Amino acid sequence: QVQLVESGGGLVQAGGSLRLSCAASGRSFRWYDMGWFRQAPGKEREFVATIGLSGVRTDYTDSVKGRFTISRDNAKSTVYLQMNSLKPEDTAVYYCAGGSYGSTRRDYHYWGQGTQVTVSS
Repeated sequence: QVQLVESGGGLVQAGGSLRLSCAASGRSFRWYDMGWFRQAPGKEREFVATIGLSGVRTDYTDSVKGRFTISRDNAKSTVYLQMNSLKPEDTAVYYCAGGSYGSTRRDYHYWGQGTQVTVSS
C-alpha cells in the first residue's frame, strides 16, 4: 500500500503560480511512476502530467505544456507539480497518483485525496 497526501493548493490570480506537493508513505515510493490528474466541477477527472521512476521521463497534457513542470525527489518520497502562468480553466481539484507511467486513470493504483486549486480572473 502507498498513502499519498497532496498539499499546496489554494486561490491564485490568473498569471500566478502554485507548487503542489504529494508526499508518499508506505511501500517504496521509488518503485512507482507518478502522475497528477485534475477534476473540475461537472467534468471527468483528466490527466495532467506523469513522471517515471528516475524523474527523467515526463509527459504532459497539451493544455499545460510549457506552463507546468512535474518533478520528484525520491529521497523525500515526494512528487511536485510546479504550475506557472495559471489560467481560470486550470481551476480544479488536483490529485496525485502512483502506479505505472501513463495518461489514463487505469494506469494508477494509488490516489491521494486531492487539493483544490482555484484561479481567479
